[in-house]
Parts: sequence; structure tokens; C-alpha cells
Amino acid sequence: MKAYKKEFIEFMIECGVLTFGDFVTKSGRKTPFFVNTGFYRTGKQLRKLGEYYAKAIADKYGFDFDILFGPAYKGIPLSVATSMAISEHYDKEIRYCSNRKEVKDHGDTGILLGSPVSDGDKVVIIEDVTTAGTSIAETMPILAAQGNVDVLGLVVSVDRMERGKGEKTALKEIEETYGIKTTAIVTMQEVVEHLYNKPYNGKVIIDDAMKAAIDAYYEQYGAR
Repeated sequence: MKAYKKEFIEFMIECGVLTFGDFVTKSGRKTPFFVNTGFYRTGKQLRKLGEYYAKAIADKYGFDFDILFGPAYKGIPLSVATSMAISEHYDKEIRYCSNRKEVKDHGDTGILLGSPVSDGDKVVIIEDVTTAGTSIAETMPILAAQGNVDVLGLVVSVDRMERGKGEKTALKEIEETYGIKTTAIVTMQEVVEHLYNKPYNGKVIIDDAMKAAIDAYYEQYGAR
């Protein structure tokens, strides 16, 4: 596993974004782990987060694209932070763009904020986590309405590796539905690999009992 992935796992724990216990997802699944990206709250945290996303994008896509698109609302700071990290660490000027929930009819009009999207633009979409693909289903028509846009892929922070609408993961379903590449900074398999029975700051976060709970969760909800 690459060093930045290990660092990102520990970064999520430090920020309170990745936690373990008893939770219920929006879909009603009882889960022993939870990812809440709303806990990235400071400028320092967002700077680091953008750097991790930039590394994942470099690994999967390189920087031969024009626009990083962050769906409203959580995708807005992600697209800004990551485009800044790409500029700072890779000296590549990638434009950022997001959508508004409501069309603005005065001043900077339209449904988009940030860079306009035009014919021929290559786009990578950035999100926090994806479980059902709902946001992508809303985003693709918005991008298509801007012209002949080439959507290369989707990058998220964590691949939960559980079933989407069918038997495959949500990311795999998105790949097959829209013909794009998907990637994550880390997968839950990598999280378990890095934390299982290994002390972090003097504490074992995933012990045998938690590992058994995670295994049971994937036995029920894991992708096939």
C-alpha cells in the first residue's frame, strides 16, 4: 500500500471522519464503521484533504483533463481544495467547477459556479463517498447540457466496497452505467489492512471483535 494511503487513513481518524462502532446508514443498513466527511472543518484539514485527492487523481488519471467538477454541496470545497493542491504540488492548472442547486438569474447567471464547461472539455468528478450513485445520476445531465463534454471519471475519498443497487459495488455500477473510470483514495479493505491489530496512538482501533463485525457486515452487504 502506498504511503499516502496509510497517511490518509490515519488522517481520517485524527479528524473524526472515520469512526467505528454501531451506526445506521441512510439506506437503513447497520454498519460497524462510518465515514462522515462533514468533520473536515478547518483550512489545514482541507489543504491536506486536497493533497490526498490530488495524489489519487495523479495515480488514476494523470492531469490530462481540464475541469474538476464537484457536485453541490460537499463537492464544492473538494473541487476547490484539490484544484489548489494540483496547482501547488504538480504545477498543473486544472479549473474547478460546481453546480448550484437553483439556477441563478442575475449577476453570475446559470446553474454553474467556477469555470464554465464547454465543448471538448475533459472532466473528472470529485465526491466524498458514493453509496447509491444518486449524485452522479444528477450530475451527468448537467454536464451533458453544457456541450460535448468528455467525463473521464469519478474520484471519491473512500470506497465502502458494499453493494450498490445490485450485486456490484456502487463505483463499479457507475463505471458500467456511464462508461467512466472510478477510483478512491482508499478502500475499506485497505483501511482494515492498515489498522487490524496494529496500535495507532497507543490504541488498537480494529481489534478481533471489530474485525469480526466488519467481516459480518460484508458477508451481508458486500459486493459479489
